[in-house]
Amino acid sequence: MDVFRIEGPVRLSGSVTVNGSKNASLPIMAAAILAPGKSVLKAAPHLSDISVCGQLLRRLGCKLNRGQNRDLTIDSTVIDNPVGEYDIVRRMRASICILGPLLARCRRAKVSMPGGCAIGYRPVDIHLRGLRELGAKVNLKNGYIVADAPRGLKGKEVFLGGPFGSTVLGTANVLMAATLAKGQTTIESAACEPEIVDLANCLNTMGAKINGIGSPRLTVEGVKYLEPFQHTVIPDRIEAGTFMAAAAITKGRLQINNCRLADVMAVVDKLRSIGVTVESADSGCVVARTGPLKTAEITTQPFPGFPTDLQAQFMALLALTKGNSIIIEKIFPDRFMHVAELSRMAANLRKEGSTVIVAGVKKLIAAPVMASDLRASAALVLAALAAEGTTTVNRVYHIDRGYEKIEQRLNPVGAKITRESI
Repeated sequence: MDVFRIEGPVRLSGSVTVNGSKNASLPIMAAAILAPGKSVLKAAPHLSDISVCGQLLRRLGCKLNRGQNRDLTIDSTVIDNPVGEYDIVRRMRASICILGPLLARCRRAKVSMPGGCAIGYRPVDIHLRGLRELGAKVNLKNGYIVADAPRGLKGKEVFLGGPFGSTVLGTANVLMAATLAKGQTTIESAACEPEIVDLANCLNTMGAKINGIGSPRLTVEGVKYLEPFQHTVIPDRIEAGTFMAAAAITKGRLQINNCRLADVMAVVDKLRSIGVTVESADSGCVVARTGPLKTAEITTQPFPGFPTDLQAQFMALLALTKGNSIIIEKIFPDRFMHVAELSRMAANLRKEGSTVIVAGVKKLIAAPVMASDLRASAALVLAALAAEGTTTVNRVYHIDRGYEKIEQRLNPVGAKITRESI
């Protein structure tokens, strides 16, 4: 098992480039199931989650090949085992995205209930309800979702709203299934995240007929078949936001390339409000901080609101403000396992239900900490960059799920991160 030894405090300065989006790549990989033949996903990041999804597709019968320039070729000519097996699906929640495409193409699917990060209970009932509305028979048996649509799926009005907003993966699942359904499907309360927009655009290049892309109301006119795709995935907005927070927490200055500011405007607005400069630049932005940080109130919301996947990183950042900040988690109310670990580094945090009160401290102090999930691990890395002393971050396999060789990308701009196997 690998650990990070991180020496701080440091000041980051230089240029970093954002990779392709993990959260957009995974459902697009699943979309390759819909069209027999060779699809090519360009700019796919080299991440453990991408590898897990590749293993899952191979079990279904697909053939995968990694080419140059981050091209990932998926040959889905043969799908002879429409089963998402537990030993793979338990490792990644996005595995559930194969359910809709398998139903649409094979008219049957058996997929284990998904796993993923320990950020609280995330039911898939909205996914299943949406697929049932399209005519599938769906049952739970021995930990598996068993779905059948022997006569094919039929278009219908589907509502995907839930207690914490629209479901991103649920929208992806129903949207992919609807592309091959008979007739028209209307998806109300669809997720509007950039990753869903990217998926819908990719599906349209395959021959799907999707309107309303980027809005909470999608209309899909079913087609008889889809063609394989060649598609370049969008930049990873969560990685971009993490790099922005890294510049801010270290009083640094980073030019962040391949960053679409429109996808992170809620983040940019919050950074500017706490005293961080964010300026647009060619193909990205420049983020810098010279003065003290101001306090803030952050509430996570569905896009275009502040993303839950950056909540932990900004908690680390706000720990160094002068005064009290408030973070309210509206998407995953239990997503606070990083609170205890940041507290070990002298952060002054008090959790009250789905809210954390952050009382700023003058400095963070190095300590051995344990990563509990993907974004929490990123928060611990950021805190370690600003802390006095050498921090040991355990379980860095979590960060490898969503950040490609982060130490090799931050060290050239001033970080002092060493990966060690223990």
